[in-house]
Amino acid sequence: MTSDQQALYSQAGERFAPAIARLARAFERDPEKARDLEQDIHAELWRSFTRFDGRCSLKTWTYRVAHNVAADHVSAAARRPQQVSLDTIDALPHCDDTERQAAENLAIARVRELIRRLAPLDAQVIVLWLEGQSGNDIAEITGLNVSAAQVRIHRIKTLIANAFAEPANEGHKP
Repeated sequence: MTSDQQALYSQAGERFAPAIARLARAFERDPEKARDLEQDIHAELWRSFTRFDGRCSLKTWTYRVAHNVAADHVSAAARRPQQVSLDTIDALPHCDDTERQAAENLAIARVRELIRRLAPLDAQVIVLWLEGQSGNDIAEITGLNVSAAQVRIHRIKTLIANAFAEPANEGHKP
C-alpha cells in the first residue's frame, strides 16, 4: 500500500461513500447483499488506486469503479440460480407506516425494481442521473458520448413515467 493509494482512497471515501451506499442499494434489494456489494466496491476502489494515473477526475474514477463492480455483481447474480431461505419466506414486513409513507415506499420500490430490470449500462446511467450527475459526467463515467447518455436518460425516464401512468397489475393482462 502506498501513501498515495491510501490518500486517494480516503479522499474518495470522504466524498463518495454515501453515493456508493445508495448505488449498492439501488442494485441490490437484500440489505445484507447491498452491504456486501458496498464492501466489494470499497475493496476494489482501494485496489484500483494503484492504477490511477490522474487522466480523469477522482469523481469519474470512483463512479466508474463503483458502477463496474455493481454491473459485475448483477451479471454474476443473473447467472446464479435463485435461492430462497425458509427464514425469508416466514418473515413479514412490519406495518407501522402511514398510508402516505407506504405509497412512497411502494413508488420507490417500483422504481428500484424497474432499474434492476434494466441492462447494466442503462441502470448505471439512470442511477448516475438520480445521483445528480450531469450528462457530461455520465458520459465520461460510462464511456458513452454525451448525446447517447442524454438519449438513454430520456428513454429511461419515459419508461419509468409510463410505468407509473399505467396501473400496477402485477403482470396480469386484462
